[in-house]
Amino acid sequence: MNMRLNNRWCLVATVALLVAGAAYPVPNKASARIDKLVETKLDELGIPPSDPCSDEVFLRRVYLDVIGTLPTREEAQRFLASNAPNKRSDLIEELFERPEFADYWSLKWCDLLRVKAEFPSKLWPNAVQAYHRWIRTALFNNMPYDEFARAMLTSSGSNFRAAPVNFYRAMPKREPVEIARIVALTFMGMRTDHWTQQELLGMAAFFGNVGYKTTAEWKEEIVFFDPTLRFVDPQSGKPVEPRLPDGTLVPLSETRDPRIDFADWLVGSKAFSQNAVNRIWYWLLGRGIVHEADDFREDNPPQNAELLDFLAGELVGSGFDLRHVYRIILNSKTYQRSSIHNEGNLADESNFSRYYVRRLGAEVLIDAICQITQTTESYSSEIPEPFTFIPEKERSIKLADGSITSPFLDLYGRPPRDTGYESERNNTPSSAQKLHLLNSTHIQQKLLNNKELFGMYYVQREGRKGQDKKLQTAWYPPEKTLENMYLSILSRYPTAQEKRVALAYFQEVKNRQLAGVDLVWALMNTKEFIYKH
Repeated sequence: MNMRLNNRWCLVATVALLVAGAAYPVPNKASARIDKLVETKLDELGIPPSDPCSDEVFLRRVYLDVIGTLPTREEAQRFLASNAPNKRSDLIEELFERPEFADYWSLKWCDLLRVKAEFPSKLWPNAVQAYHRWIRTALFNNMPYDEFARAMLTSSGSNFRAAPVNFYRAMPKREPVEIARIVALTFMGMRTDHWTQQELLGMAAFFGNVGYKTTAEWKEEIVFFDPTLRFVDPQSGKPVEPRLPDGTLVPLSETRDPRIDFADWLVGSKAFSQNAVNRIWYWLLGRGIVHEADDFREDNPPQNAELLDFLAGELVGSGFDLRHVYRIILNSKTYQRSSIHNEGNLADESNFSRYYVRRLGAEVLIDAICQITQTTESYSSEIPEPFTFIPEKERSIKLADGSITSPFLDLYGRPPRDTGYESERNNTPSSAQKLHLLNSTHIQQKLLNNKELFGMYYVQREGRKGQDKKLQTAWYPPEKTLENMYLSILSRYPTAQEKRVALAYFQEVKNRQLAGVDLVWALMNTKEFIYKH
């Protein structure tokens, strides 16, 4: 195949991002405030921002960032043909309502919450399905974030029937200190390695009454408030009074679950709202205002403290509406900037003067490949329990169980869901990844599947007298085929230069299917396809 291309695929793969004529929509006040805070910081540093991105770039970017899914050819055509002044804002609202929004963001949350049947979480498949279903439903219904967190922190009951209690089971050590560490990481973005022993033990005491007991049903477990338990200092053996991270002591009661007191404090704390908006900013723009996104501490200050405070205030003021935070970020000029640098912001990696290019996540990439080639992936679980069957057409972003994986997902850095750290997901490119897309039979077999992408379609021909009509193959004109390829793979139309090169290649190869395979292969190996930009 490489010989057939005769080095021309390099020209096909060199794609110019279209930036001429781009314009921002009129932002709402909150989005404008985001831009003002970002631009003020850029002015202080003498960094000029990049130009706005084109409609083609925005379309692909927002689909991948919001629903983890490529736009279809028809969706791309419809958006690019629209002259509506608010079409970007309208598209954002449409994506919020799609089921893929809940699929994709439940994937993100399942990474943080270590949703996994096998070691180290050891939830087992029944609990994984219940937990994932609850998380996805909460995101689909836009449950307020304070309620979402409170449900996990204060719930009691069966891990099969009261799904949020699995928060207390998805951890290697089900003991108060470990619970405190995970609560701080998940809901405060803090790593307790930097805490004093008194701070850690004081917070752990809120979870000293978490009890566990089994039932007659295999692998079912009840999580409950057990007033007979008392957390003691593992070194001194003395009881520890619950102490909030702000230093406030909370007296214990024999009848009141101290987890409720902690949850009441947490959802009203600055740390809670700041952590939530910082994660969303990180997920959408590739870098946290505090970075790493789960490393809040005094000696790791936010890049833009005013911006972080503003976003946290918007979350609280909206009634903890996460979509409100998504909305104001996505509609901002900051999010809609081009990823192409200028002379003044080439070295900027932390001030959001441009959109930071990053590789597609493992699940998103394989789903995009399958969508383009009209193929599926097979997934299975080694655990012999019910609810582990994965339908053939299930998309990777819908995989509930971190134990169920594939060689492709492993190769492209899907997180093992062992710790809940953002850094578990490895999006660093490697030579093995490049070779897989270039030469693997896995990808080659997929490329041969979607003949319509290469321009083939079927027409009915009249049969001989007394015989049924027959289907015969026909081909779209090369220009139409090329347009379909670009819209399906890169969500845009080909440039004039790309057309010239590709049409010349069609004429040279003669065999339409072979030429089509080569061109699709070339486009799927471009950075424009593999990366979010």
